[in-house]
Formats: sequence, structure tokens, C-alpha cells
Amino acid sequence: MASGSDKRQRSQQSLIRWTDDEFASVTEKADKAGLAIAAFMRAAALGNPGPRAQRSPPADHKALRQILGHVGRIGNNINQIARAINSGDAVNIPELRESLRAYLEIRNAIFEALGKSHGPDTGPGP
Repeated sequence: MASGSDKRQRSQQSLIRWTDDEFASVTEKADKAGLAIAAFMRAAALGNPGPRAQRSPPADHKALRQILGHVGRIGNNINQIARAINSGDAVNIPELRESLRAYLEIRNAIFEALGKSHGPDTGPGP
């Protein structure tokens, strides 16, 4: 059984073959425009992306790479805390607080990369 609506207004499709470089270029331009590739191509050919095209904020790749670094650091801290708990050692509360602070930094960075505002920081106490 086919998925989707039987009431589609766009019943015609076209296939475009791209080289890897061409596809990467079109994908990057569509991303910068905040459109899916099909909506971007429709806008280029017809002057607008169509009534149902939804714009999404372009990804900030530099910010996302920094976020991945933060995620790795938090994962390492949490792993060390879990190892200490499993071995019966006392949990180092400053490490746990630092992990929670780092989590808030990552959360805020993700919101910024997405072009959205974040709520108040309700991080760990002193």
C-alpha cells in the first residue's frame, strides 16, 4: 500500500542526476536558503518554493562541531562518575555539578545554532 495522500496537487515528478560536487553545491545552497532541495529547485525554476514549503534555519556547522566537542566532554565526565559509583567510591559532587553546567552550555549552544532562544538557566547550585 502506497503512503501519502491521494489528493496531491503535484502529480508530476522529474529526475535530476547530479555529480557528487553538483549535489553538494545544491544541497549547501538549499540549506543556506532554509529549504528542502525540492523546494529550493522549485523556487529557482518558478520563482517561489510553493505554498507548503517550510523554511528551516540553516545549520551553523561550526557551532555544531563545537557542540560535539562539548558532548564528548560531558560523556567522559558522566562515564567517570558512573565508574566511581559502580566501584563503591564516593561521588565527587563538583564533577557532577560541572557535568550539569556543561549540559546547560550544550543545550544553550544547540538553541543558538537553531536560531532559537533558550529558557532561563536553572543549573546546579553552588
